[in-house]
Amino acid sequence: MMHQFALRVYYEDTDLAGIVYYANYLKFIERARSEWVRSLGVVQVSLKAESGIVFAVRRIEADYIKPAKFDDELTVETRLEMETGARIVLEQNVLRSDELLFTAQVTLVCLNEAGAPARLPADIRRKIAPAVH
Repeated sequence: MMHQFALRVYYEDTDLAGIVYYANYLKFIERARSEWVRSLGVVQVSLKAESGIVFAVRRIEADYIKPAKFDDELTVETRLEMETGARIVLEQNVLRSDELLFTAQVTLVCLNEAGAPARLPADIRRKIAPAVH
């Protein structure tokens, strides 16, 4: 299942050349991941309060293909590639219409309040990958 998140490029997102500053793509995909999790019915504040679990980025492999520019309307697509007991791997693409601008493979891990690895609760795993659980 793919999730889509729409956004617009603002002046503050760009550099002197008028293109999106490279680090801002990471912000764009972070927002999209938060909305993806929310769309699955996972409330991250409640997950932390009730289970002491948070998601953290462990690894990102990113490719910058074409620049986005001021005032562009973009879509971030998020797709689950894999999930295990304590890890989630996502593919995230940033597009302008159907033109691919940026792509990333993001590995998330679950951590407890002490920052140690933790397993995802079964109900969260069912929401993230219902076809598997």
